[in-house]
Order: sequence, then C-alpha cells, then structure tokens
Amino acid sequence: MAEETVAVGLMGLGTVGGGVVRLLAANQEKIRQKLGVAVEISKILVRDPSKPRQVEVARGLLAVDPADILEDDRIAVVVELMGGLHPAREYISRALARGKSVVTANKDVLAVYGPELYALAGEHRVDLLFEASVGGGIPVIHPIREGLAGNRLYEVMGVVNGTTNFILTRMSAGGQDFHAALAEAQALGYAEADPRADVGGDDAARKIAILASIAFDTIVTYDDVYVEGITGVTPADIAYGNELGYTLKLLAIARQVEGEVEARVHPAFLPQGHPLAAVNDVFNAIFVRGDAVGQTMFYGPGAGQMPTASAVVGDIVEAVANIRHGSCSRISYPGADRRPIRPMGDVRCKYYLRLTVQDQPGVLARIAGVFGDHGVSLASVIQKKTVDGLAELVLVTHEVKEEDFRRALSVIAGLPVVRRIENAIRVEEEWQ
Repeated sequence: MAEETVAVGLMGLGTVGGGVVRLLAANQEKIRQKLGVAVEISKILVRDPSKPRQVEVARGLLAVDPADILEDDRIAVVVELMGGLHPAREYISRALARGKSVVTANKDVLAVYGPELYALAGEHRVDLLFEASVGGGIPVIHPIREGLAGNRLYEVMGVVNGTTNFILTRMSAGGQDFHAALAEAQALGYAEADPRADVGGDDAARKIAILASIAFDTIVTYDDVYVEGITGVTPADIAYGNELGYTLKLLAIARQVEGEVEARVHPAFLPQGHPLAAVNDVFNAIFVRGDAVGQTMFYGPGAGQMPTASAVVGDIVEAVANIRHGSCSRISYPGADRRPIRPMGDVRCKYYLRLTVQDQPGVLARIAGVFGDHGVSLASVIQKKTVDGLAELVLVTHEVKEEDFRRALSVIAGLPVVRRIENAIRVEEEWQ
C-alpha cells in the first residue's frame, strides 16, 4: 500500500456497509483532493465470504477474523457497521485501545456503553465518531458538538424514528388505525417484521440518550430515558387533537431543567405551528434551542442506505484529516460534568385527556374537583358525543407536574360516574 494512502478496516458489509463501499469508490478522487491522501478499504470483516453481496468487492479484501483488522497496524481507522451490542462493543474497545480511530453508526452500543467508549477514546487520543447513529443522513452530531459549542443548549427535541412517524402520518392523514398503518409501513419496507423497537419507542430512546449526552456534556444512557410507544394511539385522539390545533408525534425530548436533565420518549401533541409538526412520513428532524443560536432545526432522511453511508463517509474523512494533522480527539467527550436525571414524576407539561363518563349533571364538577384537589387546573373541556347515556369528554390541562396528574387520574378512574379513561397524552408547547 502506497504511503499516500490511509487504510480503513470495515466491519460489516450489510446495507450501510455496501453503501460506504460504493460512496468511497464513486467519490474517491474528490476525497483525495480534500485530504491530500487516498482513503482505501484494506479489509472487510464478514461472517460468510461466500455470501452473495449487493456490492462487488475483491475476495481478497474479505476476512472472517476480527484480528485481521484490529491487530493490523497499517489500518488507522476502523468502521464498525455490524450493529447490536456484542461483539461490536468489544471490537470498538479493542480498536480504540490500540490507537485506532473508530467510526460507527451503532446507536445501541453508544446508548448503553457510550461512557466507557468515550473514556477510551479520550485516554488514547483518538476519534470516536458517530454521526450516522442519529438521524441517518442528517448532520446533527457534529453541528451540536462543534458548531454549537459556544452555546449553552437547553433543549434537544426530535422526530427521530421514521417508522413511527410514517405510521402517525398515515393515521392522521387517512384515519387508519395503528395496525393498518403498521401493515402499510411493513409492506413498503419502512417497518421491520418485528417492529417493537420502533413502535415501542426504544429506537428513539437510544438516539435521545446520545443527543442529550453530546448536547449537555453529561452522561445519559438508554436506561435513563423514560419510554412510551405509540401502540395506544387511536385515530380519534389524533382527530380530536387536530381540532384543538395540535399534531401528534412520537417525540424524543431532552432538556436541562434546574440542574437536572430530562430524557424521555413518548407520543405528544405539538402546536400545529411548531417546526416539528410539519415533519411527515419517514423524515426525521431534530429541534435544538440554545442561549445564543435561539432555535434551529436539522431535517432530512432519517435512514436509508446512501443517506446513512453519507454520514459514515463524512466521519471517515474527518478521522483521516485529524490523523494527518495530529489533532484527534480535539474536543473532550461527554462525562466531565455528570448531572442527575430528573425523575419522570417531576416533569411538567400539559395533558390531553379523553374520558367516557355517564351523561348526567355534576359529572364534570366531580372530575374538576378531583383535579383541583391535586393542584391540576383545566384549560379546556369539550363534550364530543353522547351515546346510550354515556358522554365522551376531552380535557386539556394547564401545565402540571406529572406526579400530580397521575395521582389525580388514579382517583378519577375510580369515580362511579367514570366508565373509562380512554387515553392521556402529553402536550408540548414551550418552544418559543
């Protein structure tokens, strides 16, 4: 290998790995001009070298032993695209400990083992770059970590899962129920055969843990994030919210509040004028608020082979440039100032509540009385329909502490005049 070439080891040749191979080949001359050196994949770790591939690579590049990459001193940058927790965590750790910079798209590893990997990268003065771990092809990690470094960031909130956003878009636009919208997403290839990580909110939780760590320079892991999915959302709730001027999204939210960090994922109503309310189908967007920049939003394709490969190759170029100039690990990784995670019971927001109650005088007064006893005030109350002696009520509260709302709701559920609590959905309005 010529001296003017930097060797890269690729671990994984699936959808994204194939895209990285294609993109490096297609833009190799442009990349060489930017860096002053060529970037060449010298080894690719695969499970089965005989397996048919979507991209053509020389058979001699394929390896089944990770040591062929991790123990090769010629390889300066390791690109981990295997996914999952293990053995990806071990391979990344070994690469960093041997002084190799690492590029990864692995949100699972970073959300769980980020603290130890950040520490390893800092200790060995190498780069750990992970732009593709959140938002696919949307540049957001680098802008938050470096472009907004002069800000004190207060909030990072996003639509970061394309599957759930597609489902909610279809439920909103076409009135489909959850199961019909999920089936359409699966038929179009937007949802996995087992969609639980997406619709249950876990995928978004891993991403917001990464974003919160970077934005607030602290450690937030997957276990710190409160998670609710979208399986309980109904077309009726979406329609009623729309009447009230709201759009429903699965939101990943991280905020700094009184020295603590909120980290949560759940369905939430947004005012229809909020920038995130217009993000539809499989697109992603991340909304950021800081003391100097004010409000800014990053928008684009949240997944897909080539958008994700674009983010990975961008990180490879950065890693190679830093190696050439001896400037790896230029900005410290999160963890120096670890702040406490705010318990979900202490979080404050508004609530949308839908109830089925007996249609008789005094019902609303009894419900309002219980709320009042728990410090919850009502902003609006609408009776939607009456059938067979039962009325459907839709209420929106003023901002309330979650714990107080939940306590009131448990009492209301036991009232003889309340037949069912149909749904309770948070409302996020503090964005201006």
